[in-house]
Amino acid sequence: MRKYCEVCGKEVETKVISKEETYVVCGESIEVNAQVLVCAECGEEFYCEELDNATLLHAYNEYRRKHKLLLPEEIRKIREQYNLSQRGFARLLNWGDKTICRYENGAIQDKAHNSLLLFLREPENMRIFLTENEVSLDEKQKKKLLDTVDRLEQDSEFRVGIRLFDHFFSRIPCEENGFKGFDYEKLCAMVLFFANKCTEILKTKLMKLLNYADMVFYKENGISISGLKYVHLPYGPVPDNFDMLIGKMTADHIVHIEVTFDNGYEKHQVIPECEVTSRALSEAEIEVLERVYEKFKDFGSVQISDYSHQEKGYCSTQQGEIISYSYAADIQLS
Repeated sequence: MRKYCEVCGKEVETKVISKEETYVVCGESIEVNAQVLVCAECGEEFYCEELDNATLLHAYNEYRRKHKLLLPEEIRKIREQYNLSQRGFARLLNWGDKTICRYENGAIQDKAHNSLLLFLREPENMRIFLTENEVSLDEKQKKKLLDTVDRLEQDSEFRVGIRLFDHFFSRIPCEENGFKGFDYEKLCAMVLFFANKCTEILKTKLMKLLNYADMVFYKENGISISGLKYVHLPYGPVPDNFDMLIGKMTADHIVHIEVTFDNGYEKHQVIPECEVTSRALSEAEIEVLERVYEKFKDFGSVQISDYSHQEKGYCSTQQGEIISYSYAADIQLS
């Protein structure tokens, strides 16, 4: 990208650098690693709305992590679990009409509201809330919500899925999962994106694409997309317990694996069974996935594995160790 530099007095090439910056969030100073557009000749900083917005989001997410607050998408999922509109959810909780809308669009919730949302994430707790609190719902609306609670409580697949993920995949944000609780819906969307985009994609390459997408998004936004942990294995970074996840995606008719043989070698091709659902991924997430795809679209499984072996996170860990998202700062797609 070329821009006019006031210091140099001419149009110049630009580059993006990383630097520590401090943002004030809710009256608290938050330090983040910002991506800044500068003049390639003199280092003068330029305004870049995209990068500045990403840094602000990074600062907000850092604040949320520090104070153990739900992320906007986690709030949305709690609401959608009960088939409630934003306004309907706010009325149920006796909050202002636009409160949930603001929270889902990035406004930081107070701790009391956050505690109630966490409590209501479990269907059993929603039943308690409905029976022990006066709510501004008519009887028809209340019955409909209780029917949804009944369905969730009786849905063995829902209950088993929750227990499975709680056991194997951390819902507690930490540096190992990119400060995001594991998100199965996001993972499925990422897998479908790459599986539908590529004419033929093998499981080995898919695992590397997921790693790069999560790491790059974390580098630019301070949070991963999927909440997956990645492990150092001989063929490069691999999502922890990935075969278990592929098994569940197969059972859910998201994707399946077709095994073929080519000159004596076994190939595991990922076959999509549906399209990416609307709203499963944000525009910012899709933009990162597109960049990762463009970078590696002509790479075979061996090439991308060899490429991933050069990353600092891989070189700095031993086999079987988790590759921390802190190494994302060293990844370059260009």
